[in-house]
Amino acid sequence: MKNSNIQFKATTPCRKKLRLGLFLIALVLAFVGLAFSPIAQATPPGALRPPPDGGYFNETTAEGDGALFSLTTGFGNTATGFDALFSIIDLGTLGGTYSAGQAINNRGQVVGESYTTSGELHAFLWQDGTMIDLGTLGGTYSSARGINERGQVVGSNTIASGESRAFLWQNGTLIDLGTLGGPSIGSTANAINNQGQVVGASGTFTGELHAFLWQDGIMTDLGVLSGTFSSAQSINEHGQIVGFGEGYSFIWQHGTMTDLISGRFAIPYDINDRGQVVGEAEIDPGTADRAFLLQGDTLTDLGTLGGESSIAQSINNRGQVVGVSETARKKVVHAFLWQGGTMADLGTLGRNFSNAEAINDRGQIAGFSETASGDFHAVLWTK
Repeated sequence: MKNSNIQFKATTPCRKKLRLGLFLIALVLAFVGLAFSPIAQATPPGALRPPPDGGYFNETTAEGDGALFSLTTGFGNTATGFDALFSIIDLGTLGGTYSAGQAINNRGQVVGESYTTSGELHAFLWQDGTMIDLGTLGGTYSSARGINERGQVVGSNTIASGESRAFLWQNGTLIDLGTLGGPSIGSTANAINNQGQVVGASGTFTGELHAFLWQDGIMTDLGVLSGTFSSAQSINEHGQIVGFGEGYSFIWQHGTMTDLISGRFAIPYDINDRGQVVGEAEIDPGTADRAFLLQGDTLTDLGTLGGESSIAQSINNRGQVVGVSETARKKVVHAFLWQGGTMADLGTLGRNFSNAEAINDRGQIAGFSETASGDFHAVLWTK
């Protein structure tokens, strides 16, 4: 959201990534009825639902007891290409009808958000078949967006007043990371590396919204290149940070913020330890945004699953990229895995929608999918 007045008060479910002016806002809001910005929005849920048949004529997506068989054999599912051998595991919920996986580490621990039995949205940690509620800082909302190899989790959380705070969860304890001085706007954390460095966005004393780096109890303002808004989306093990602001994308390194992709709309969502960056960009002027891979000065269009638009959301150190794309079928949006120049459809749990949010170095993928019943559940794709 290119808006310096964005509020962090969280009254609706949040996603770890901003999707500015893209088709997926409308589609995902229509499917899920949720707000998908890491900064909670006032946009009302859409009223559209997928068609009751939930799939394609004479085709199905894997679901129920047959999910593992269908997806591992490639029989009767919508996964295609080299990813027909992926199994898709439904991680369940905290008691409600919605959950979403948003990050995964190399230990296979998945974090995200889920509705509870009482209807509140809470951060979760899933490990070895068990989903744990990480609770809140006194409010009614939390969402986990990052996890490192030490099992430290970061995200957004509300305090008793309803204001949002970036949090760090470790060893069963939630820690409020504070703000850059803007209590009414609050703060949110988007990623953490293995050194415990946390990045996100926070309100300032002047009412602006700035990217931050938090380390050892100190939150540092990374500033802006122009305007009044910036947000840090990802950090690698070298301390390189990528994010975006009002009309620009940036990389922050060695204490300096510089323009990442000049002359076009772009949002970077992730950077790996090789310095490869992925996100969404207007590859050609006036066209729909497409998933991109940036290596040095080379910007590569990763294509789509047959539709107009796509978003790359995560890249591992092997160069495998995951995200979400329109397909050739109207109102059908699927998760994808891109590697070696090929984009493959990861399929769904039974309906028209899936979204791959993160991939670890083992090739395990976390995200969420529409189920056969029309709910949305966190999922783990694995071989």
